[in-house]
Amino acid sequence: MSNSPFILRSGNLELDCRATRDGAAHVMGILNVTPDSFYDGGKYLDPALALARAVDMSKQGAMLIDIGGASSRPRGKTYGEGAALISAAQEMDRIIPVIECVSASLPDLWISVDTFRSDVAREALAAGAHMVNDITALRFDPSLAAIVSEANVPLILMHSVGNPGEMPHVAETNDIVGLVLDQLSEARDIASESVGRQVILDPGFGFGKSTADNLRLIAEIPRLVALGSPVLIGVSRKSTIGELVGKGDDIAPVDQRLAGSLAVTGLGVIGGATIVRTHDVAATFQFLSALDATMRTGGN
Repeated sequence: MSNSPFILRSGNLELDCRATRDGAAHVMGILNVTPDSFYDGGKYLDPALALARAVDMSKQGAMLIDIGGASSRPRGKTYGEGAALISAAQEMDRIIPVIECVSASLPDLWISVDTFRSDVAREALAAGAHMVNDITALRFDPSLAAIVSEANVPLILMHSVGNPGEMPHVAETNDIVGLVLDQLSEARDIASESVGRQVILDPGFGFGKSTADNLRLIAEIPRLVALGSPVLIGVSRKSTIGELVGKGDDIAPVDQRLAGSLAVTGLGVIGGATIVRTHDVAATFQFLSALDATMRTGGN
């Protein structure tokens, strides 16, 4: 059995995330169990509605579902004060019933828990989650790595600036690519001491970056892949997409950002990203299937 860092395992589940020319990226559907997330906040607070959404996304092509109970909107010109930090108890109250329902009903679906807290991660993994997605790359709670190691599951490390509840809109740097590569490499090395080789890297599109920074990161995905871990990207309907497809100084509203999201996603996947986190599973799966078929038949 291969011990490649690009082959992820959790329990009986296995996910091949090798970045090959003829390998399609996996779709990770977003399931926000929050009242205030920027696109679908408040829609899936009821576990029954959340389960129905997970079932739909699975049928549409999602291999993974990312379940989160704490909004991470940064402060700044687009989101104002951003999302307030909620308690761990409130976060667990939102997500644990949903994870239990989804795990019981969809045993072959990977469940990722979107949390930066070790106590929340522990309960989520016990409830049936298969991996942890930490948007702070262990900065908020370094002990989260030990919880992931104990459960022997993959860990997603995302680059961001600041901590939840006080995330700035734009980082102060003249080299965003170098900053992200250095900080994710350092976080991966720290995580690997306990987690081992099952680490996924996410450049954190939209988290403390300007529009220009976000585009540079997507264009430089091959450099992130070269660090030797699977790469996840999540550009879905974010404000940078709104700026790209808006008219003049007007930012396109959230419901008009799908095409732009797919365009930017395509470049990231061509660069080697093998997990795509999205609100729009059906459209993204169709897009990636067509992209994959074209890449496999073209050029070589």
